[in-house]
Amino acid sequence: MLPTPDTSHVPYQRVYEPAEDSFLLLDTLSSATETAYLARRFGSSIVAPLILEVGPGSGVVIAFLTANARTIFGTSDILTLGVDVNGFACAATEKTVSRAVVTENNSSSTKRQDEERETGTFLAAVQGDLTSPLRPGTIDMLVFNPPYVPTAELPAAAFAPSSSSTQTTTFRQDSHLLELSYAGGKDGMETTDRLIAALPIILSKRGCAYILLCAQNRPEEVKERVRRWSGGGVGEVWKAETVGTSGKQAGWEKLQIIRIWRETNV
Repeated sequence: MLPTPDTSHVPYQRVYEPAEDSFLLLDTLSSATETAYLARRFGSSIVAPLILEVGPGSGVVIAFLTANARTIFGTSDILTLGVDVNGFACAATEKTVSRAVVTENNSSSTKRQDEERETGTFLAAVQGDLTSPLRPGTIDMLVFNPPYVPTAELPAAAFAPSSSSTQTTTFRQDSHLLELSYAGGKDGMETTDRLIAALPIILSKRGCAYILLCAQNRPEEVKERVRRWSGGGVGEVWKAETVGTSGKQAGWEKLQIIRIWRETNV
């Protein structure tokens, strides 16, 4: 079992604390099925894949992927980054990744050669709205643990500071920052729908996405919607499958992780 990155430094009054959904992502992305899939897709690539987590929060997931790159992707030659609307989450993510990488590098009993290192290369955690800071067609793997709880409305991103985690905030501001991490609007899907609609634009031709959904998000409908995409090239087929679940509750899958990707049949 791969170690969970340390997030004890994260200001949980302002940043989403790792919970069941976070750990389901860690378990799924490190499962035998998904590591085999990712190694086939990226392990022998000449060009290092660019891995993005949208809304990393504490940074536990992107730190896990970065620190365990060779095990998960079959290569340590990967680049990772995060984008979050919450500036405090960006600062927390950078510290979480840094700690995880140092811990992994120090865990070896012998000095590794560079080509044998386990860890990938973390670029940054930048403040922004979903994939808006990035160029189209650049992301090879996207991970998104969205604000999936159904709520009457979406909170406005009115207070999302980009300054350091030492900035003083009020209880109301802290509550608003946490609300941004879970409030998903109608069916819990308003933010997720925006992200899914951007996938054909932001993903590279070899790109894939892992998105977490709850039962109220109607994951079967989401998958069918993706499969109906015509794609942007000859013989291009979009696919969507459930690759991780947290089990059933009252006959429903409580949480699901779906993988979305495209294949070219030529």
